[in-house]
Formats: sequence, structure tokens, C-alpha cells
Amino acid sequence: MYIVGKWVYFQINGYTTTRCEYRNGQPFGPGMELQVNKLTSVVKVLVVDDQPLIVEELCEFLESSGYRCVPCQSSRQAIEQFVENPAIGLVLCDLHMPDMDGIQLVQELQRLSGKHRVFEAIMLTGRADKQDVIKALRAGIADYYQKPIDLDELLEGLQRQEAALQERQKTLQLGHLNEKLQYLSESIDDLYQDLDKVRRAPVPSSAEPSADGQHEVEIPAIFNQLSPRQLDVARLVGKGQTNYQIACELGITENTVKLYVSQVLRLTHMHNRTQLALALSPGTSGSRLRVTAH
Repeated sequence: MYIVGKWVYFQINGYTTTRCEYRNGQPFGPGMELQVNKLTSVVKVLVVDDQPLIVEELCEFLESSGYRCVPCQSSRQAIEQFVENPAIGLVLCDLHMPDMDGIQLVQELQRLSGKHRVFEAIMLTGRADKQDVIKALRAGIADYYQKPIDLDELLEGLQRQEAALQERQKTLQLGHLNEKLQYLSESIDDLYQDLDKVRRAPVPSSAEPSADGQHEVEIPAIFNQLSPRQLDVARLVGKGQTNYQIACELGITENTVKLYVSQVLRLTHMHNRTQLALALSPGTSGSRLRVTAH
């Protein structure tokens, strides 16, 4: 049970009942009959109006209908709440407010959302000015209602916008998945290009001079089966470099480095990077290197 103003609401196992009046510290209503309505939404509604009474009445009604509301009495407060609460997906705002009107508010929320967050907005107005309505719709506001508001019509409109929001969220999630798949595809392309270079390149000797003219540590015989790029990665692992550092040095992606490290460990039958680094440390020879085969 929870109380909003003079009204009391009941919750039973995640369900919200219709409201009844609260008198003398006790719920009061004809017969105290509980008509249970299922909570239907996890999306929060940002309710914005410079008149506190309107905000209170709208929140009471919407919460009794299964919505969670975030009440605000100014556009500035609404912006702060929107940033702090990512669960807000529906915005119900008055058109005519001081400092920043409803259209400007929605445009600012759109700017803050960028490409990673979506929401739907409904405008409330006390004056049915055609130009204001056109301007609001062009700004991306989905619907509008004239005061005094028919609450049942508003609820139906809010439910429609919630359904539209769900479709937009699905599209956004698919876009993020596509970006990840594209990144993975590019990593695989890098790997194939490196494999093609390996096929075309001659096999280097086990000890070659490095860029500074010094000879590298002699590589144990078990590493002879590695490709040049795999050997490069193994050497850098032996120097204690991270995947990110190796990726920067070799000009490949970090995911490609992970694939190479996995291949090196598998081909050399080593268990981890530490064992690989020890095998490549100075003074280690192929005759003294013991590796447990899988």
C-alpha cells in the first residue's frame, strides 16, 4: 500500500489496485472492493508542467494505471532528471512554460540522447494554436492534447507511444549489434590478410637482428612452426606487452591479437601467457624447455 496525496493505492504481488480515498489514517471507499490492474510498463514517464497541481494529478492518474512517473515543475529540473534516470522513455510536457517551453525542452532532450537513447514525447497545451502544433510535430513531438485533458484519451495515447518506443528501442539495439558485427568482421579481415602475407613470405631464421641492430634471443625449436606474424606476437608477449600495446605496435586490432595469442598457445601446447613469456626469456633453450602436450 502507498499513499499519494489524499489517495491510497494497494499493491498485491506486483499488481496495483484502483485508488480509494484516505480518511483519518485509514483507506475509505464503498465496500473497499479491490479491482486489480496489472502493472504494464517498466518505462518511466517524465511529467513536466509549471503548475504543481497538474503535475500531481497527472502522476496520480498515471501511477494508478501502471506507470512510474518522474514529476517536474520546470524544464531545467526535467533535463536534470532525464540525464540522471535512463529509464525515462516517455515525456509528457506542457507547451507554455517559463525559461524554456515544451518544444525547446524536447529538442534539448533529443540533443542529450544522441544516437544511443530514444524517447517519445507528448505535448499538453492550453491554447490550440495551429502554428504551435505544427512546430511541435516538426520538432519530433509525437502527439498533443489540449487542456482540460481527457485522462482516458491521454492514457490511450501514452500506451500507443509506449508501443512506438519499444519498436524504436528494438531498432536501436539491432544497430548496436550491427556495429559489433562490423567490428568483428574487420578483425577477421585483418586476420585473413595476415595469413595471406604468411603464405607469401619466406620463413625467417630463428635468430634475426632487431631494428636496433641487436640480435633477438634465440627462439626454442618449438616456435619454428609459427608463422612470422604469430612469432611477432609471441615475442611481444614475451616482453610483457599487453594485447593493446601489441595491437598498436603491429597495426592490427586488439581482437586480432587475442586470436594470435590463442593460436600461439595452442600450437606450442602452452597453458598461458606466463609460460609463453618464460619460454622466450634469455637463457631458455629448446633442450631445456618442457611443455606438457594437450
